[in-house]
Amino acid sequence: MGQALNIFLLAGESSGDRIAADLVRRLRLHAPVELSGVGGDALEAEGLVSLFPMHELAVMGWADVLPRLPRLLWRARQVARTIIHTRPDVVVLVDAQVFSSVVAGLVHKAAADIPVLLCVAPAVWAWKPERAQGLKPRFREVLAVLPFEPAVMRDAGGPMTHYIGHPATEQFIQRLVPPQRGPLLLLPGSRDGELRRHLPLMKAIAARFSDHPRVTEFVLPTPRHLADKLRSELNSWPLPVTVISGQAEKNDAFASALAAVAVTGTVTLELALAGIPMVTTYVADRGQAKRWFQYKVKFAALPNAILDRPLVPEVLQLAPDVMALGDAVEALLNQAEHMERQLEGFAEIRAVMETGTPTDPRVDPASRVLASINRR
Repeated sequence: MGQALNIFLLAGESSGDRIAADLVRRLRLHAPVELSGVGGDALEAEGLVSLFPMHELAVMGWADVLPRLPRLLWRARQVARTIIHTRPDVVVLVDAQVFSSVVAGLVHKAAADIPVLLCVAPAVWAWKPERAQGLKPRFREVLAVLPFEPAVMRDAGGPMTHYIGHPATEQFIQRLVPPQRGPLLLLPGSRDGELRRHLPLMKAIAARFSDHPRVTEFVLPTPRHLADKLRSELNSWPLPVTVISGQAEKNDAFASALAAVAVTGTVTLELALAGIPMVTTYVADRGQAKRWFQYKVKFAALPNAILDRPLVPEVLQLAPDVMALGDAVEALLNQAEHMERQLEGFAEIRAVMETGTPTDPRVDPASRVLASINRR
């Protein structure tokens, strides 16, 4: 198949890990691939030996970042030194926006001829659009996973951006009708700060809906490295919650789920593509809340951002509000029109996710990576 492609990949959390692994599989259709970098279960299954555990990068919000800042900067320098020393054919940094930007800046300063791509665009559509210009010249190109992002990046003066779709469009079959009864999925996030802020909310939701006639059980999908920790923590809850990890278990849970209560993030897009009605929530730290107010963020949940309308409930909080979240879940479970309206919107989301927009059609991410090597 030709000469092996030496690619350095970095993923900062589970969703990015899955996107990166999908990219590797697509590249292997064109050439053998030699991997180096940082990743989790999905990339390790493709043969990556991670430089360090991926979960070290899974932080969000100043409350989580500040205590770890010295180590994160040390890791960024370690990653940059590795790239500069090994000189891979191409570097693809997946999400982990601030960390990736620091790494890209260090690499550009020392070895500007190494092509560095950013996969998963920063949410400049939500806040601080001036960040788009700051991505140049650190990144040769941005590979966006939301169909409206290339246009936003152009308007904001960012790097060349292409829409590559999302592997969840192939991973999940979209249900047209939810079951009458089934598990309620609890998705509290995977970063330490998210778990700290959202697990008490999920516990309260489970207690409130433990006797609901449509809810058969509670299932909490989580990355493999968190599974034992969460099982231990959830043992103290007054009712059973099944903690699952691994893609096969997640697929089974998504196929049978009645609905989901999810922290805003990539998982809300996966739920939409699978046809699972949801209520979304987020308890912000002070820094995040300041950005929300300063930039007047229109939507936090990706399904709403893609459609540019309020399809799924967003219970955004500065302090945990169990009553508000519970009331939104109750309305979803008890009023059929709420689920029906979401399912209609999810079909729209899947259509545009599969094809892209007329201006920015979906392209193969492997073709963009290979093109960056040819331009080297």
